[in-house]
Amino acid sequence: MASPNNLAPAADENLATHAGWVHLHTPGMRVVDAPDLVLVDSGLPCDTFNIVCRARLAPENASERLRTAIDHFAAVGRPFSWWLTPGNQPPDLGARLVAAGLQCVDSELAMAAELATIPALNSWPSGLQIRRIHTLAQLHDFAAIIASGWSPPDGDVLRFYALAAQALLRDDAPLWLYVGYLDQVPVATAELTVGGGVVGLYNIVTLEAYRRRGIGTAMTVQPLLDAREQGHRTAIL
Repeated sequence: MASPNNLAPAADENLATHAGWVHLHTPGMRVVDAPDLVLVDSGLPCDTFNIVCRARLAPENASERLRTAIDHFAAVGRPFSWWLTPGNQPPDLGARLVAAGLQCVDSELAMAAELATIPALNSWPSGLQIRRIHTLAQLHDFAAIIASGWSPPDGDVLRFYALAAQALLRDDAPLWLYVGYLDQVPVATAELTVGGGVVGLYNIVTLEAYRRRGIGTAMTVQPLLDAREQGHRTAIL
């Protein structure tokens, strides 16, 4: 269990699980889990699944280490993303990455919540069923919704989840995937990752035509309630 004093490293470990657990258990994918960073390479030309994260670089060799990671993806000819978090080191890592040629293209606000404080929803969107994924058909629905975030839909996203199916459908997988069905139509997704003594929420997506109906809220709350029922206490959002 994470305490307020170690939420940043707990969040980093959770992110590393989200980013790399599938790769570690899928043939043809690669994970480099070094003490000072995690590098995951899906083998696909998609920066959604080629990631560097949990960087804890010593200042004296930070530039050399980040260059090694950048050069890996340059050598294999695949795009990648580097995820920075408050727990990363050294403090000027972002500036070093920009100096090395990377660009900041997105940012999100990190939050934490005690699951004991999460209330059940007072109202539920009519016709919505939220199902945790246990079948290939459900996983395909999940992948199709995630892929729809690109125009046209990203075929590499579909390929990734097809390759990852065996790992993701394991009973002991730390990634819990959900699909929201509105009147039996798949319209939304959520992922809850267990790792680092916390649970983390990722991939909260609702198809554009179904937004502003409370579906995204339901997809956020239900996995957290499930995690609380399983004894987890802290969530990273």
